[in-house]
Amino acid sequence: MNLSPQHRTAGPTGQHRTAGPADQHRSVGPTGQHPTRRHAPLHLTSVQNDRAAGVLLGQACGDALGVPYEFGSARLDPTTGPRMVGGGLGGYAPGEWSDDTQMAVAVAEVAATGADLTDAEGLEQVAAGFLRWYADGPADIGVQTRRVLGDRDRRPGPDHEVLRALAAGLHERTGRTAGNGALMRTAVVGLTRLDDRDATATAARAVAELTHADPVAGDSCVLWSEAVRRAVLDGVLDVAGGLDLLPQERPTWWAERLQEAQVQAPESFAGNGWTVTALQAAWSAIWHTREESAGPAHVVAAIERAIGIGHDTDTVAAIAGGLLGARYGTSALPFAWTRAVHGWPGLRARGLVHLAVRTAHRGRRGAQGWPGVARMDDGRQRRRAVPLPSDPDVLLGTFADLGRVRELGVDAVVSLCRLGEEEHAPAPVAPRDHAEVWLVDSDDPDSHQHLRFSLDDAAGAVVTLRSEGRRVLLHCVAAHHRTPAVALRYLRARGMERSAARAEVTTVLGREEIGGLLWQEACRD
Repeated sequence: MNLSPQHRTAGPTGQHRTAGPADQHRSVGPTGQHPTRRHAPLHLTSVQNDRAAGVLLGQACGDALGVPYEFGSARLDPTTGPRMVGGGLGGYAPGEWSDDTQMAVAVAEVAATGADLTDAEGLEQVAAGFLRWYADGPADIGVQTRRVLGDRDRRPGPDHEVLRALAAGLHERTGRTAGNGALMRTAVVGLTRLDDRDATATAARAVAELTHADPVAGDSCVLWSEAVRRAVLDGVLDVAGGLDLLPQERPTWWAERLQEAQVQAPESFAGNGWTVTALQAAWSAIWHTREESAGPAHVVAAIERAIGIGHDTDTVAAIAGGLLGARYGTSALPFAWTRAVHGWPGLRARGLVHLAVRTAHRGRRGAQGWPGVARMDDGRQRRRAVPLPSDPDVLLGTFADLGRVRELGVDAVVSLCRLGEEEHAPAPVAPRDHAEVWLVDSDDPDSHQHLRFSLDDAAGAVVTLRSEGRRVLLHCVAAHHRTPAVALRYLRARGMERSAARAEVTTVLGREEIGGLLWQEACRD
């Protein structure tokens, strides 16, 4: 959230020069032209789908973690790190995301239909979404965004044209419209045209200009959206990769700003209400934690560092979280975070994942119709729901057991497979007590980004739920690969010796049905 939008001149201009190839954490030097790469958006690998799924969820986690500390609302305890305790300037509930993710959801709801955000029809729908959000009375909203959306009724015409005109008029009067309110919602735009970097850049600037007319605000959105696109497709963190997409007079100036973010400590960018400083703060937090950690640990370290900068903590962490989610995927996000996050307009983690993946597929269904299909259960699985002998309040089951929670006396579920839109665990299981883990049933190592983390985090979800006194159903489709692997890691987490844990799981589920890469990984110490 941006309380004090600022505008500063873009500074000196200059031509950009040829760059070397980007690596995973590209250092900013001279900029260069990258040829347009064509990737079929409807044929993403399982890892690319995981990364796409992580964009909105990663943003929401960063947002909700940053909310309590916004502008010094609460003191960040360095011994515990940030916690989703709510509060902040909007009086949010624990785990509730703020206007940063709320506005991103308004964009995603349109993009997930396959709408083109570079044309009038798509932008009209986004503008209508912003206005619907504003009419719902958000608890917190940036000054600049409020001024634009609040004046909409004073002019006739299509929503998107009116908002653009109001934003442009505000810039003409004040010269101060480069606040971070456009950047905070832009990560999901990076998913809209994964096969076309030029279209992604056009969409990023067009959506920004609905409320933020300053070209520098548009530049920041172009850079971040392109970085998200590259992270999803290629698994790299490279904010400089979009410099050639900016107007000719500004790449060199922006390259200098990115270099500052890499040289200076993240805490140098505490005045982050300006879109440039907000981008620098988020990128600096990511950059300066890249070598001390990797994968899921990098996500945690970078978001904690982003919040530790102070000032607009929810926005900087949301910006960073969107790119980190794009690079590492939803499989890198801890259950402790994904369980808690929720917010306008009544979504939880599942809703964000579905919106993001549908956006990446441009409104079309992905593998096996997911997401967008009502049910993934084909009705062919047999009921299992067998208790672990050493902990009978953990039941190992299949898809067929998901609707039996009342019969089984279950009040928590950990699902290890994709679920359809209508496949929620029924009462008495509360939404926050139904974990959905991104775990691919594949023996191909390239199908997994963080296999051991995913197995242990899923097991940790069972540990957490059991510590709360809940009776847990742990299930996948057929209980052949994912369920036994996670059950084994759960028993190991409880301190059971490896051979005893293996024997217990194989005895319960049947030795002949268990095997594969996931089981092999689960058996490793």
